[in-house]
Amino acid sequence: EQSIHDKLTDRFSPSELLVQDVSGGCGTFYAITIASKAFQGLPTVKQHRLVTQILKEEIEGIHGLQV
Repeated sequence: EQSIHDKLTDRFSPSELLVQDVSGGCGTFYAITIASKAFQGLPTVKQHRLVTQILKEEIEGIHGLQV
């Protein structure tokens, strides 16, 4: 969870960031809320792609991600 938070903070300098393990504590499903000027003017799909590209390594080891 902290690794995800740190990577997103480093890359996007978000004005809002919330990373939650919603899998009941086992670390297999995360919900992410992020707001950043880096996303301004981009369609939602592009925003999601940017986030998932940054989290490529983490995504390989988890079951699901909600952005």
